[in-house]
Amino acid sequence: MALTIDSPPSSPAAQVRPRPRKPRRVLRFVRRIPGYLCVAVLLLLVAYPLVWLFLGSFKTQAEFLNDSTLALPDSFTNFDNYSQAWSSVALYLRNSLLTVLPALAIIVVIGTAAGFALEVMVWRGRGTTLLLFLAGIMIPGQMILLPLFTAYFELHLTGTLWPLIITYTATGLPLTVFMMATYFRAIPREVFEASTLDGASIIRSFVSVAFPMMRNAVLTIALVQFFFLWNDLLIALTFTTSDELRTVQVGLLNFTGQFGAVEYGPTFAAICINVLLILAIYLFLNQRVMRGLAAGAVKG
Repeated sequence: MALTIDSPPSSPAAQVRPRPRKPRRVLRFVRRIPGYLCVAVLLLLVAYPLVWLFLGSFKTQAEFLNDSTLALPDSFTNFDNYSQAWSSVALYLRNSLLTVLPALAIIVVIGTAAGFALEVMVWRGRGTTLLLFLAGIMIPGQMILLPLFTAYFELHLTGTLWPLIITYTATGLPLTVFMMATYFRAIPREVFEASTLDGASIIRSFVSVAFPMMRNAVLTIALVQFFFLWNDLLIALTFTTSDELRTVQVGLLNFTGQFGAVEYGPTFAAICINVLLILAIYLFLNQRVMRGLAAGAVKG
């Protein structure tokens, strides 16, 4: 018969954990105050222009001319500014979509394929080719506008949206190729070796293996290029020769009312439509963008 010895019951003082001292909590909170103040200032700097822009979209022309810029609108149900702005902004948005989306699709497909070829495939001269793409990043866009305009004029492409599509594709490819090559560097080579041993061709490896693994990276690059192309003003201002071809940024720059007078209410409403559209796209795809950026930061 085994004997068991019961341990003496612990005292109540030993069972109760010591509570953290209040001075430590106060000191920790005091140390975090500068960080909280910095976040509050940054939030104010970002939110104030958006709120001011949104409130201004409900004001009439008389309120802009007579009242203070900090005054609230008399009515928040004045949607005449938005209806008047939409009649012109709809055309500008359509032109932006017709130029940005085709250019973005070409950039993503060719850029991803080039990044795969430069980083995964082994062939002579790939290092020099990558340096050429990097050199394309360092060329200022202002240097190529006049030669391109002359070339488009000789090819009878002026008066259409093709100059914007071609120029957007050419300016977006160097950065896309460089970033995609960086993302492919993080994928283990054993994955592609296994697909080759299974009988997959190089095209099948790219379509069935590489591209699905790079979905977050492709979405991140596509979103970055989308914002860059959508917010472009210089190229669109150079190659748009009529009001029917203006993109949204050029249209907002020349957004005037009757007799050339600036109508502030419709102008603010038009800017709000553009800003809210871009903000909604970013907020909807924010998490995927963060995952794509994190994937590119890991080196295999």
